[in-house]
Amino acid sequence: MPRFSANISTLFTDVDLPERFARAAQAGFRGVEIQFPYACDKAMLAERARGAGVEVVLINLPAGDLSTGERGIACLPSRASEFRDAVGLGIEYARALGVTRVNCLAGIAPPKASDALLRETFISNIRYAAGELGRRGIQLLIEPINTRTLPRFWLHNFGQAIALIAEASVSDTLPNIAIQYDLFHMQIMEGDLSRTMAENLPHIGHIQFADVPDRHEPGTGELNFAYLFDAIDRIGYTGWVGAEYTPSLLRTEDTLGWFRPYLLREQQQQQQQQ
Repeated sequence: MPRFSANISTLFTDVDLPERFARAAQAGFRGVEIQFPYACDKAMLAERARGAGVEVVLINLPAGDLSTGERGIACLPSRASEFRDAVGLGIEYARALGVTRVNCLAGIAPPKASDALLRETFISNIRYAAGELGRRGIQLLIEPINTRTLPRFWLHNFGQAIALIAEASVSDTLPNIAIQYDLFHMQIMEGDLSRTMAENLPHIGHIQFADVPDRHEPGTGELNFAYLFDAIDRIGYTGWVGAEYTPSLLRTEDTLGWFRPYLLREQQQQQQQQ
């Protein structure tokens, strides 16, 4: 059965971020993700996570000025120094929160930018980030994002991500980099989700999901999540599967009908083992 984590940047948003750890735990989640925890004190967040009894499984590196529409700086040649500072801050928060996977957003390609230069910049930056994170036992993830939601997002398909990882490698083995595979983004860009995951499992470090087209909870759109979650089990994926959707209702708890059968199954398994 998949291990589900709650992205508390998009879920339980009727309360402030520090209060969401307890809400996620009360709903049955054992893991949580945070997109950008940097507005809060890292020690306080770590204490809240411990108090709620949840594991923080993922954060993103700082991604530029989100208020102006930036969604990553890793491909931007003029921001290389800022990117290195972002890696340092990301490491501080990851270590404080006990996080072992950190996601890097490539960013939006500037108009008329040289794709070759953006590629060279991105590869240089992820090599640096993978090295710095790897020395602390943290894996770097890169995430393809659909260009309907974010026009001109530079990293936008799975094959491109695999090629970038291969090029960033300095040996015959993969570096400390894997792909964050978001079912929402990849359904929009490519489809063929279950086969892509099965054929490329070694490249996938984390999975996220939301339904298509409106990025709400499972059951509100076109994806067959019962099939996809079973497929994730069948291929032998053992990592976390992150719920990163925008609830269609005010209270996240009212959108967790998709989750309750899995939670019940987990509780039954625990009872059988006692």
